[in-house]
Amino acid sequence: MAATKDNWFEKLESELEKKKEEVIKDISTESEKKIELNRNLIEDFWRIWIQFNKINVHFKMIPSHDKWVSHFVEYPDKWVVKKDFDFARVWEISLIDITRDSSRVGDSLKILYYNTEDGEKLQMIFEFSEGEKYDKYSGWKRIYSQYILYDEFVKKASLDKIREILLKIIPVWYESHLKGDRNIITEYVKKNFVKGKTFTD
Repeated sequence: MAATKDNWFEKLESELEKKKEEVIKDISTESEKKIELNRNLIEDFWRIWIQFNKINVHFKMIPSHDKWVSHFVEYPDKWVVKKDFDFARVWEISLIDITRDSSRVGDSLKILYYNTEDGEKLQMIFEFSEGEKYDKYSGWKRIYSQYILYDEFVKKASLDKIREILLKIIPVWYESHLKGDRNIITEYVKKNFVKGKTFTD
């Protein structure tokens, strides 16, 4: 009888060990994928920042370059990434328009990570203000809307697909600045992408 109990427990231990290995492998794979995505996307966003800066359009970037750049060989075009920067711990990559004209302040392109029961997901959104409303307790608040450009589990996320979307939306955003017409980008986003959250700030 004791041998049967021991045998049963050995099987249970074996199953638990297998499950542990599966989970560790899964977490490790997801972490490696996130590192690869973040390293590429942070540098992509910085290159986009450079192009807009050339036409005197100023964006705030998260994370800021002082967090992940060790030093510039030639500012802002050539840089060396910090060896100890932990790309796996980055939860947001954003370009935030700080241009004062046309109510552009706060227009942003964001990569956000969030957890679900089935695993971590990556979402790329375009966020912009659609006006203001008055709150009797806190005064005037800006109404922001988010449009979902891409939404996928980290394990399945495709850098190529994200870049394809960037290749379409960034030139429209750039054109809207060149022509001084914010509607060019906002109408493009509304027409081509699904609306997500709306909030006030």
